[in-house]
Amino acid sequence: GLIFYDTKVTVMNRVLNATVQRTADHAAPEITLDPLEIVGGEIRPSENSYFCQAARQLSCVPSSQLCVKLASGGDPTYAFNIRFTGEEVHGTSGSFRHFLWQVCKELQSSSLSLLLLCPSSAVNKNKGKYILTPSPITYAEEQLFHFFGQLLGIAIRADVPLPLDLLPSFWKALVGEPLDPDVDLQEADILTYNYVKKFENINDETELEALCAEIASQHLAMESPDCPNKPCCKFTYLTMTGDEVELCPRGRHIPVGWENKDVYAAAIRSLRLRELQSPECMTAVRAGLGSIIPLQLLTTLTPLEMELRTCGLPYINLEFLKAHTMYQVGLMETDQHIEFFWSALEMFTQEELCKFIKFACNQERIPFTCPCKDGGPDTAHVPPYPMKIAPPDGAAGT
Repeated sequence: GLIFYDTKVTVMNRVLNATVQRTADHAAPEITLDPLEIVGGEIRPSENSYFCQAARQLSCVPSSQLCVKLASGGDPTYAFNIRFTGEEVHGTSGSFRHFLWQVCKELQSSSLSLLLLCPSSAVNKNKGKYILTPSPITYAEEQLFHFFGQLLGIAIRADVPLPLDLLPSFWKALVGEPLDPDVDLQEADILTYNYVKKFENINDETELEALCAEIASQHLAMESPDCPNKPCCKFTYLTMTGDEVELCPRGRHIPVGWENKDVYAAAIRSLRLRELQSPECMTAVRAGLGSIIPLQLLTTLTPLEMELRTCGLPYINLEFLKAHTMYQVGLMETDQHIEFFWSALEMFTQEELCKFIKFACNQERIPFTCPCKDGGPDTAHVPPYPMKIAPPDGAAGT
Protein backbone atom coordinates (compact mmCIF):
# COMPACT_ATOMS: atom_id res chain seq x y z
CA GLY A 1 0.00 0.00 0.00
CA LEU A 2 3.01 2.34 0.20
CA ILE A 3 3.91 2.18 -3.49
CA PHE A 4 2.02 4.03 -6.24
CA TYR A 5 0.23 1.86 -8.78
CA ASP A 6 2.16 3.38 -11.72
CA THR A 7 5.45 2.54 -10.00
CA LYS A 8 4.34 -1.05 -9.48
CA VAL A 9 3.29 -1.33 -13.13
CA THR A 10 6.69 0.02 -14.28
CA VAL A 11 8.53 -2.59 -12.18
CA MET A 12 6.11 -5.29 -13.29
CA ASN A 13 6.62 -4.40 -16.96
CA ARG A 14 10.41 -4.52 -16.57
CA VAL A 15 10.17 -7.98 -14.99
CA LEU A 16 7.77 -9.20 -17.69
CA ASN A 17 10.11 -8.02 -20.45
CA ALA A 18 13.07 -9.63 -18.66
CA THR A 19 11.25 -12.99 -18.50
CA VAL A 20 10.44 -13.25 -22.21
CA GLN A 21 11.08 -16.79 -23.41
CA ARG A 22 9.93 -16.70 -27.02
CA THR A 23 12.35 -14.69 -29.12
CA ALA A 24 11.77 -13.13 -32.52
CA ASP A 25 13.25 -16.10 -34.41
CA HIS A 26 10.57 -18.45 -33.04
CA ALA A 27 7.29 -18.62 -34.93
CA ALA A 28 4.20 -17.99 -32.81
CA PRO A 29 2.09 -21.07 -32.04
CA GLU A 30 -1.07 -21.05 -34.15
CA ILE A 31 -4.47 -22.43 -33.26
CA THR A 32 -7.43 -22.97 -35.55
CA LEU A 33 -10.92 -22.21 -34.28
CA ASP A 34 -14.05 -23.30 -36.05
CA PRO A 35 -16.75 -20.60 -35.66
CA LEU A 36 -19.34 -23.03 -37.06
CA GLU A 37 -18.97 -25.21 -33.98
CA ILE A 38 -20.42 -22.43 -31.85
CA VAL A 39 -23.28 -21.42 -34.13
CA GLY A 40 -26.86 -22.00 -33.12
CA GLY A 41 -28.49 -20.57 -30.05
CA GLU A 42 -26.75 -18.61 -27.30
CA ILE A 43 -24.06 -21.19 -26.58
CA ARG A 44 -23.61 -24.86 -27.35
CA PRO A 45 -22.03 -27.93 -25.82
CA SER A 46 -19.09 -26.65 -23.82
CA GLU A 47 -16.41 -28.68 -25.64
CA ASN A 48 -17.16 -26.74 -28.85
CA SER A 49 -16.67 -23.35 -27.17
CA TYR A 50 -13.69 -21.22 -28.26
CA PHE A 51 -12.37 -21.65 -24.71
CA CYS A 52 -12.29 -25.47 -24.92
CA GLN A 53 -11.13 -25.54 -28.55
CA ALA A 54 -8.18 -23.31 -27.58
CA ALA A 55 -7.45 -25.16 -24.32
CA ARG A 56 -7.23 -28.47 -26.23
CA GLN A 57 -4.86 -27.12 -28.87
CA LEU A 58 -2.63 -25.14 -26.50
CA SER A 59 -2.29 -27.99 -24.00
CA CYS A 60 0.52 -29.40 -26.16
CA VAL A 61 2.34 -26.03 -26.53
CA PRO A 62 5.05 -25.46 -23.87
CA SER A 63 4.06 -22.43 -21.78
CA SER A 64 7.49 -20.84 -22.45
CA GLN A 65 6.26 -20.29 -26.04
CA LEU A 66 3.47 -18.06 -24.67
CA CYS A 67 5.80 -15.76 -22.68
CA VAL A 68 6.25 -12.87 -25.12
CA LYS A 69 7.41 -9.29 -24.68
CA LEU A 70 4.86 -6.67 -23.74
CA ALA A 71 2.81 -5.04 -26.43
CA SER A 72 4.16 -1.70 -27.59
CA GLY A 73 3.97 0.20 -30.88
CA GLY A 74 2.81 -1.22 -34.20
CA ASP A 75 1.32 -4.70 -34.27
CA PRO A 76 2.30 -6.29 -30.97
CA THR A 77 3.57 -9.84 -30.50
CA TYR A 78 0.80 -12.06 -29.20
CA ALA A 79 1.13 -15.34 -27.27
CA PHE A 80 -0.42 -17.23 -30.18
CA ASN A 81 -2.02 -16.54 -33.53
CA ILE A 82 -5.58 -17.48 -34.33
CA ARG A 83 -6.92 -18.69 -37.63
CA PHE A 84 -10.69 -18.92 -38.04
CA THR A 85 -11.71 -21.74 -40.38
CA GLY A 86 -13.07 -20.36 -43.63
CA GLU A 87 -12.30 -16.72 -42.83
CA GLU A 88 -9.61 -14.56 -44.38
CA VAL A 89 -8.33 -12.05 -41.82
CA HIS A 90 -5.42 -9.66 -42.31
CA GLY A 91 -3.02 -9.19 -39.39
CA THR A 92 -3.21 -10.99 -36.05
CA SER A 93 -4.59 -8.31 -33.73
CA GLY A 94 -8.26 -8.39 -34.65
CA SER A 95 -8.75 -12.14 -34.35
CA PHE A 96 -6.73 -12.34 -31.11
CA ARG A 97 -8.77 -9.57 -29.46
CA HIS A 98 -12.02 -11.06 -30.75
CA PHE A 99 -11.00 -14.43 -29.31
CA LEU A 100 -10.37 -12.96 -25.83
CA TRP A 101 -13.70 -11.11 -25.92
CA GLN A 102 -15.61 -14.24 -27.00
CA VAL A 103 -13.90 -16.40 -24.35
CA CYS A 104 -14.89 -13.97 -21.57
CA LYS A 105 -18.46 -14.12 -22.85
CA GLU A 106 -18.37 -17.92 -22.69
CA LEU A 107 -16.86 -17.97 -19.20
CA GLN A 108 -19.69 -15.75 -17.97
CA SER A 109 -22.46 -17.84 -19.54
CA SER A 110 -24.03 -21.15 -18.68
CA SER A 111 -22.02 -23.03 -21.30
CA LEU A 112 -18.89 -23.40 -19.16
CA SER A 113 -19.30 -24.30 -15.51
CA LEU A 114 -16.02 -22.74 -14.30
CA LEU A 115 -17.61 -19.52 -13.00
CA LEU A 116 -20.78 -19.14 -10.96
CA LEU A 117 -22.98 -16.05 -10.56
CA CYS A 118 -22.59 -14.94 -6.95
CA PRO A 119 -25.75 -15.70 -4.88
CA SER A 120 -26.13 -11.98 -3.99
CA SER A 121 -26.87 -11.39 -7.69
CA ALA A 122 -30.30 -12.95 -7.16
CA VAL A 123 -31.29 -10.07 -4.87
CA ASN A 124 -29.73 -7.31 -7.03
CA LYS A 125 -26.52 -6.89 -5.03
CA ASN A 126 -23.32 -7.24 -7.09
CA LYS A 127 -25.50 -8.09 -10.08
CA GLY A 128 -23.59 -9.92 -12.80
CA LYS A 129 -20.51 -10.61 -10.63
CA TYR A 130 -18.95 -14.06 -10.75
CA ILE A 131 -16.89 -16.34 -8.49
CA LEU A 132 -15.08 -19.62 -9.17
CA THR A 133 -17.60 -22.48 -9.03
CA PRO A 134 -17.00 -24.07 -5.61
CA SER A 135 -17.20 -27.82 -6.09
CA PRO A 136 -14.78 -30.76 -6.22
CA ILE A 137 -13.12 -30.73 -9.64
CA THR A 138 -12.27 -33.46 -12.13
CA TYR A 139 -8.88 -33.67 -13.85
CA ALA A 140 -10.41 -32.20 -17.04
CA GLU A 141 -11.84 -29.23 -15.11
CA GLU A 142 -8.48 -28.71 -13.41
CA GLN A 143 -6.89 -28.40 -16.88
CA LEU A 144 -9.53 -25.81 -17.84
CA PHE A 145 -8.89 -23.77 -14.66
CA HIS A 146 -5.16 -23.96 -15.48
CA PHE A 147 -5.89 -22.58 -18.96
CA PHE A 148 -8.07 -19.84 -17.43
CA GLY A 149 -5.04 -18.81 -15.31
CA GLN A 150 -2.86 -18.81 -18.43
CA LEU A 151 -5.36 -16.52 -20.19
CA LEU A 152 -5.11 -14.00 -17.34
CA GLY A 153 -1.31 -13.95 -17.81
CA ILE A 154 -1.58 -13.81 -21.61
CA ALA A 155 -3.95 -10.80 -21.37
CA ILE A 156 -1.49 -9.03 -19.02
CA ARG A 157 1.40 -9.54 -21.47
CA ALA A 158 -0.78 -8.45 -24.43
CA ASP A 159 -2.23 -5.52 -22.45
CA VAL A 160 -5.74 -6.38 -23.63
CA PRO A 161 -8.08 -5.88 -20.65
CA LEU A 162 -10.46 -8.82 -20.22
CA PRO A 163 -14.16 -7.92 -19.83
CA LEU A 164 -14.54 -10.18 -16.77
CA ASP A 165 -16.69 -9.21 -13.78
CA LEU A 166 -15.35 -11.15 -10.81
CA LEU A 167 -15.99 -10.47 -7.12
CA PRO A 168 -13.14 -8.93 -5.08
CA SER A 169 -12.86 -12.24 -3.19
CA PHE A 170 -11.51 -13.85 -6.41
CA TRP A 171 -8.72 -11.27 -6.70
CA LYS A 172 -7.95 -11.56 -2.98
CA ALA A 173 -7.53 -15.32 -3.25
CA LEU A 174 -5.44 -14.86 -6.42
CA VAL A 175 -2.92 -12.51 -4.80
CA GLY A 176 -2.97 -14.54 -1.58
CA GLU A 177 -4.76 -12.06 0.69
CA PRO A 178 -7.04 -13.49 3.42
CA LEU A 179 -10.79 -12.99 2.97
CA ASP A 180 -12.75 -10.77 5.35
CA PRO A 181 -15.34 -13.04 7.06
CA ASP A 182 -17.87 -10.19 7.16
CA VAL A 183 -17.33 -8.05 4.07
CA ASP A 184 -16.63 -10.87 1.61
CA LEU A 185 -19.52 -13.02 2.81
CA GLN A 186 -21.89 -10.06 2.52
CA GLU A 187 -20.63 -9.23 -1.01
CA ALA A 188 -20.99 -12.81 -2.26
CA ASP A 189 -24.10 -14.07 -0.45
CA ILE A 190 -26.11 -11.41 1.37
CA LEU A 191 -28.93 -13.84 2.20
CA THR A 192 -26.61 -16.25 4.04
CA TYR A 193 -24.90 -13.26 5.71
CA ASN A 194 -28.27 -12.04 7.05
CA TYR A 195 -29.22 -15.59 8.09
CA VAL A 196 -25.98 -16.00 10.09
CA LYS A 197 -26.42 -12.54 11.67
CA LYS A 198 -29.92 -13.49 12.88
CA PHE A 199 -28.51 -16.45 14.84
CA GLU A 200 -25.59 -14.39 16.18
CA ASN A 201 -27.87 -11.60 17.43
CA ILE A 202 -30.50 -13.69 19.25
CA ASN A 203 -30.94 -12.69 22.91
CA ASP A 204 -33.00 -15.50 24.42
CA GLU A 205 -34.53 -18.92 23.77
CA THR A 206 -37.98 -17.56 22.83
CA GLU A 207 -36.38 -15.52 20.01
CA LEU A 208 -34.54 -18.64 18.87
CA GLU A 209 -37.80 -20.61 18.82
CA ALA A 210 -39.51 -17.85 16.84
CA LEU A 211 -36.61 -17.80 14.34
CA CYS A 212 -36.73 -21.60 13.92
CA ALA A 213 -40.50 -21.39 13.37
CA GLU A 214 -39.93 -18.70 10.70
CA ILE A 215 -37.31 -20.87 9.00
CA ALA A 216 -39.58 -23.94 9.29
CA SER A 217 -42.26 -22.05 7.39
CA GLN A 218 -39.70 -21.66 4.58
CA HIS A 219 -39.06 -25.45 4.64
CA LEU A 220 -35.53 -25.12 5.97
CA ALA A 221 -36.19 -26.83 9.28
CA MET A 222 -37.58 -30.07 10.68
CA GLU A 223 -39.51 -30.79 13.86
CA SER A 224 -37.53 -31.25 17.04
CA PRO A 225 -37.17 -34.94 17.99
CA ASP A 226 -37.88 -34.14 21.68
CA CYS A 227 -41.06 -32.12 21.16
CA PRO A 228 -42.67 -33.26 17.89
CA ASN A 229 -44.55 -30.03 17.23
CA LYS A 230 -41.67 -27.66 18.10
CA PRO A 231 -39.75 -26.68 14.93
CA CYS A 232 -35.95 -26.72 14.96
CA CYS A 233 -33.01 -26.39 12.57
CA LYS A 234 -30.40 -29.09 12.02
CA PHE A 235 -26.66 -28.74 11.44
CA THR A 236 -27.04 -28.75 7.65
CA TYR A 237 -26.97 -25.98 5.05
CA LEU A 238 -27.13 -25.55 1.28
CA THR A 239 -23.90 -25.01 -0.64
CA MET A 240 -23.72 -22.28 -3.31
CA THR A 241 -24.35 -24.95 -5.93
CA GLY A 242 -27.56 -26.01 -4.13
CA ASP A 243 -26.52 -29.27 -2.41
CA GLU A 244 -27.46 -29.84 1.21
CA VAL A 245 -24.36 -30.66 3.30
CA GLU A 246 -23.77 -31.52 6.96
CA LEU A 247 -21.90 -28.80 8.85
CA CYS A 248 -20.34 -31.38 11.18
CA PRO A 249 -20.28 -35.19 11.42
CA ARG A 250 -23.87 -36.50 11.78
CA GLY A 251 -25.11 -32.91 11.34
CA ARG A 252 -28.51 -34.10 10.06
CA HIS A 253 -29.25 -35.52 13.51
CA ILE A 254 -28.06 -32.55 15.60
CA PRO A 255 -30.72 -29.92 16.32
CA VAL A 256 -29.71 -26.26 16.75
CA GLY A 257 -30.38 -25.13 20.33
CA TRP A 258 -29.54 -22.24 22.62
CA GLU A 259 -26.18 -23.81 23.62
CA ASN A 260 -24.88 -24.44 20.09
CA LYS A 261 -26.49 -21.68 17.97
CA ASP A 262 -23.17 -19.76 17.75
CA VAL A 263 -21.34 -22.90 16.64
CA TYR A 264 -24.03 -23.34 13.96
CA ALA A 265 -23.64 -19.73 12.73
CA ALA A 266 -19.83 -20.03 12.67
CA ALA A 267 -20.03 -23.33 10.76
CA ILE A 268 -22.19 -21.76 8.02
CA ARG A 269 -19.84 -18.78 7.78
CA SER A 270 -16.77 -21.00 7.41
CA LEU A 271 -18.57 -23.18 4.81
CA ARG A 272 -19.19 -20.07 2.67
CA LEU A 273 -15.65 -18.69 3.11
CA ARG A 274 -14.19 -22.06 2.13
CA GLU A 275 -16.41 -22.02 -0.98
CA LEU A 276 -15.28 -18.48 -1.82
CA GLN A 277 -11.61 -19.43 -1.50
CA SER A 278 -12.22 -22.55 -3.60
CA PRO A 279 -8.64 -23.76 -2.90
CA GLU A 280 -8.58 -26.59 -5.48
CA CYS A 281 -9.73 -24.36 -8.33
CA MET A 282 -7.59 -21.41 -7.24
CA THR A 283 -4.45 -23.58 -7.06
CA ALA A 284 -5.02 -24.58 -10.70
CA VAL A 285 -5.67 -20.94 -11.75
CA ARG A 286 -2.50 -19.74 -9.99
CA ALA A 287 -0.47 -22.55 -11.56
CA GLY A 288 -1.68 -21.47 -15.00
CA LEU A 289 -0.97 -17.80 -14.28
CA GLY A 290 2.48 -18.72 -12.91
CA SER A 291 3.38 -20.43 -16.18
CA ILE A 292 3.03 -17.06 -17.99
CA ILE A 293 4.10 -14.42 -15.46
CA PRO A 294 6.25 -14.77 -12.30
CA LEU A 295 3.86 -15.18 -9.34
CA GLN A 296 6.25 -13.19 -7.11
CA LEU A 297 4.91 -10.06 -8.87
CA LEU A 298 1.54 -10.58 -7.18
CA THR A 299 3.05 -9.95 -3.75
CA THR A 300 3.30 -6.20 -4.48
CA LEU A 301 -0.22 -5.83 -5.93
CA THR A 302 -3.41 -5.28 -3.96
CA PRO A 303 -6.44 -7.28 -5.18
CA LEU A 304 -7.89 -4.14 -6.83
CA GLU A 305 -4.59 -3.38 -8.62
CA MET A 306 -4.42 -6.95 -9.92
CA GLU A 307 -7.96 -6.55 -11.25
CA LEU A 308 -7.08 -3.24 -12.93
CA ARG A 309 -3.98 -4.74 -14.54
CA THR A 310 -5.92 -7.76 -15.85
CA CYS A 311 -9.38 -6.36 -16.60
CA GLY A 312 -8.90 -2.59 -16.87
CA LEU A 313 -11.83 -0.35 -15.99
CA PRO A 314 -15.35 -1.40 -16.96
CA TYR A 315 -16.03 2.10 -18.29
CA ILE A 316 -14.51 4.22 -21.04
CA ASN A 317 -12.77 7.47 -20.09
CA LEU A 318 -13.33 9.74 -23.10
CA GLU A 319 -10.79 12.35 -21.94
CA PHE A 320 -8.10 9.66 -21.82
CA LEU A 321 -9.12 8.42 -25.26
CA LYS A 322 -9.04 11.99 -26.61
CA ALA A 323 -5.53 12.49 -25.22
CA HIS A 324 -4.41 9.36 -27.10
CA THR A 325 -5.90 10.12 -30.51
CA MET A 326 -3.88 11.00 -33.63
CA TYR A 327 -5.25 12.99 -36.55
CA GLN A 328 -3.75 11.98 -39.89
CA VAL A 329 -2.97 13.84 -43.11
CA GLY A 330 -4.18 17.38 -42.72
CA LEU A 331 -6.91 16.73 -40.15
CA MET A 332 -7.00 18.79 -36.95
CA GLU A 333 -8.79 18.56 -33.64
CA THR A 334 -10.54 21.85 -34.46
CA ASP A 335 -12.09 20.58 -37.73
CA GLN A 336 -15.87 20.82 -37.56
CA HIS A 337 -16.57 17.15 -38.26
CA ILE A 338 -13.99 16.10 -35.62
CA GLU A 339 -15.75 18.31 -33.06
CA PHE A 340 -19.08 16.74 -34.11
CA PHE A 341 -17.49 13.31 -33.66
CA TRP A 342 -16.40 13.97 -30.06
CA SER A 343 -19.68 15.66 -29.09
CA ALA A 344 -21.56 12.64 -30.50
CA LEU A 345 -19.39 10.29 -28.38
CA GLU A 346 -20.07 12.46 -25.32
CA MET A 347 -23.79 11.73 -25.75
CA PHE A 348 -23.19 7.96 -25.73
CA THR A 349 -24.04 5.84 -22.70
CA GLN A 350 -21.22 3.69 -21.30
CA GLU A 351 -22.79 0.66 -22.99
CA GLU A 352 -22.76 2.44 -26.37
CA LEU A 353 -19.17 3.58 -25.81
CA CYS A 354 -18.12 -0.03 -25.18
CA LYS A 355 -19.77 -0.97 -28.48
CA PHE A 356 -17.92 1.84 -30.23
CA ILE A 357 -14.60 0.60 -28.79
CA LYS A 358 -15.49 -2.97 -29.80
CA PHE A 359 -16.21 -1.72 -33.34
CA ALA A 360 -12.98 0.29 -33.51
CA CYS A 361 -10.48 -2.18 -32.06
CA ASN A 362 -12.27 -5.44 -31.27
CA GLN A 363 -12.13 -5.20 -27.49
CA GLU A 364 -14.66 -3.75 -25.06
CA ARG A 365 -12.23 -2.25 -22.57
CA ILE A 366 -9.16 -0.11 -23.10
CA PRO A 367 -6.06 0.03 -20.90
CA PHE A 368 -6.20 3.13 -18.73
CA THR A 369 -2.45 3.61 -18.43
CA CYS A 370 -0.10 4.12 -21.32
CA PRO A 371 3.65 4.85 -21.23
CA CYS A 372 3.13 7.66 -23.76
CA LYS A 373 1.19 9.74 -21.25
CA ASP A 374 4.44 10.62 -19.44
CA GLY A 375 7.03 10.37 -22.21
CA GLY A 376 7.87 12.41 -25.29
CA PRO A 377 6.62 11.87 -28.82
CA ASP A 378 8.96 8.87 -29.30
CA THR A 379 7.67 6.91 -26.31
CA ALA A 380 6.15 3.59 -27.33
CA HIS A 381 2.39 3.51 -27.52
CA VAL A 382 0.50 0.53 -26.14
CA PRO A 383 -2.14 -0.76 -28.54
CA PRO A 384 -4.99 0.05 -29.03
CA TYR A 385 -3.54 3.57 -28.50
CA PRO A 386 -3.31 5.83 -30.32
CA MET A 387 -6.73 5.90 -31.90
CA LYS A 388 -6.21 7.17 -35.46
CA ILE A 389 -8.70 9.32 -37.33
CA ALA A 390 -7.98 9.59 -41.07
CA PRO A 391 -9.59 11.49 -43.93
CA PRO A 392 -11.84 9.50 -46.32
CA ASP A 393 -10.09 7.50 -49.03
CA GLY A 394 -11.83 8.98 -52.05
CA ALA A 395 -11.83 12.68 -52.93
CA ALA A 396 -15.43 12.60 -54.21
CA GLY A 397 -18.16 14.33 -52.20
CA THR A 398 -17.93 16.89 -49.41
